[in-house]
Amino acid sequence: MGTTSLDLPIIDLSSADRDSIANSIRQACTEYGFFYLVNHGVEKDSVQEVFDHSSNFFSLPLEHKMKLARKAYRGYSPLYAEKLDPTSHSKGDPKESYYIGPIKDTTSVNLNQWPSQELLPNWRPTMESFYWKLFAAGKELLSLIARSLNLDEDYFKKIGAINEPAAFLRLLHYPGELPSSEEIYGASPHSDYGMVTLLVTDGVPGLQICRDKFKQPQVWEDVTHVEGAFIVNIGDMMERWTNSLYRSTLHRVMPTGKERYSAAFFLDPPSDCVVECFETCCSDSSPARFPPIRSGDYLNERFRLTYGSVADLKTPAI
Repeated sequence: MGTTSLDLPIIDLSSADRDSIANSIRQACTEYGFFYLVNHGVEKDSVQEVFDHSSNFFSLPLEHKMKLARKAYRGYSPLYAEKLDPTSHSKGDPKESYYIGPIKDTTSVNLNQWPSQELLPNWRPTMESFYWKLFAAGKELLSLIARSLNLDEDYFKKIGAINEPAAFLRLLHYPGELPSSEEIYGASPHSDYGMVTLLVTDGVPGLQICRDKFKQPQVWEDVTHVEGAFIVNIGDMMERWTNSLYRSTLHRVMPTGKERYSAAFFLDPPSDCVVECFETCCSDSSPARFPPIRSGDYLNERFRLTYGSVADLKTPAI
């Protein structure tokens, strides 16, 4: 583990002083790319229920879980199936996960996979309810992020970034004990591809961030648990949107010898949303560093560079 713990800013989503909160978000996103989010509207009992259901699923025999193996980036991904750092020589990250993609109305093609009601009663409605609660918190947060960038609070809605839910919910399980010969990372160093990520953890430590991803040697700092708070981080797409004003920070999960559960909510725009430098983030003296690109094309290109293949346009910001 790292030798220092980080005191990240705490953002109160319920605060009536929106200018002050917007200023705090701007400072957090320029200095850290990470912050805590409190009073987000998701009850403690709801979070605990999700972790209980998550534990019930990951405790199933592997053959049961593999019947829901990931397809179109929905479903179960076993231990070592993913390697977030493509330069690593390990066989993969020692974690297992379950992806739940955009939840739409019943007239749409539903690509999500769900454990049966008989196997895990109330599992699907619990996750769907949690998805919408996180989405509501994420939309409110994005209005404050827009304000922090001197944009209208409904800016992300105006550009079509949140009109159609395109978020992914990812349940994660890190085993406690690992053979000493295995890779030392629970999740290898990476930055998130998309717009904003909301992370909920069970309190077990392990998350670390590297504020300067270009500095060598890299300096890693521990992100401590704040009871009831989400951990929010800026993704690569938001960094691009803001002309690198807001930073997408490198992060990893280190094993602690304790079993760890978390849930990551990747709030990304629909695939046809155009990612173009915000007008408040570029000028004659600071021109746009990146050309406009469709969200789906951007995510697919990032996926190809990392994994060597093109993904479904509705891929999560892994």
